[in-house]
Amino acid sequence: MKVIAVYHNKGGVGKTTVSVNLAAALRRKGHNVLLIDLDSQANSTFATGLIKFQFEEDDNLRDNNVYHLLQTGDFNFIKDVSRQSHFFNTPEIDVIPSHINLISVEYQLREISASKTRLIKKLKQEEDRYDFVIIDTPPARDFYAEVAMIAANYLIIPSDLKPFANQGLSTVRNFVKQIDEFRESLGKDPIKLLGVLPSKISPIPTSFKHAFPKQKETIINHYNFPVMDAIIFDRVALSHCLNQTLPMGDLEYPDPKSIFDFADKTNTANISAQEFELLATEVLEKMEKV
Repeated sequence: MKVIAVYHNKGGVGKTTVSVNLAAALRRKGHNVLLIDLDSQANSTFATGLIKFQFEEDDNLRDNNVYHLLQTGDFNFIKDVSRQSHFFNTPEIDVIPSHINLISVEYQLREISASKTRLIKKLKQEEDRYDFVIIDTPPARDFYAEVAMIAANYLIIPSDLKPFANQGLSTVRNFVKQIDEFRESLGKDPIKLLGVLPSKISPIPTSFKHAFPKQKETIINHYNFPVMDAIIFDRVALSHCLNQTLPMGDLEYPDPKSIFDFADKTNTANISAQEFELLATEVLEKMEKV
């Protein structure tokens, strides 16, 4: 079982889009995949079709989400907390949902040192069940980001390669260094960096031709990070596929789709699906080398 954290401390760089569609791509290749949402914004939870309620009293995630997984080592195991994505991908993936309440319980979890390693122990129980675990992380250096990075074997850093995202890479590097020191105390190897993934890149040919080579060079030469070959362009289809709705009576409920299940809607959706197919292939190949 290979655990991949998708992390950058800069928001808006496409972490959720990468997380859910990479998970979908690996599942379509025949692998068993678990997606863990460790961001209190719960964007991956929404994207995989698990938020089907319009009113607070119908919230079926409040009492069974990733917090409960981290709350104790004695119960609330992955099989108890995970649920299947809902009409998101063919075939579906397993998801450990997040919840907005993660914000209010972070201090409580941080006070218990064992909370940082509970995810490792509970994932170990599932080694024969899943081939890949994808963890969507918050855009911060908080407790939940620490949990994700401690548990992961591999790291992907999505970035739009713009100045603020680039400047944040120094902070990412320091964070990884601190995490690796903690991992060493657990007898775990350093996290393996698959690379900075160009994400939300402008598909306008002139912009790509003139800006992208310099942006990529900055990542490699100034920040000393490898850049992945795959490129996820900022196409409208990637937001449209997650904003599908399903009418039920007088209300419309979210009905998001992976880019693969949305690919036949438009030509650009099909192109985006091909980009994630290439990303999944590169991830599989690089895992054999790093």
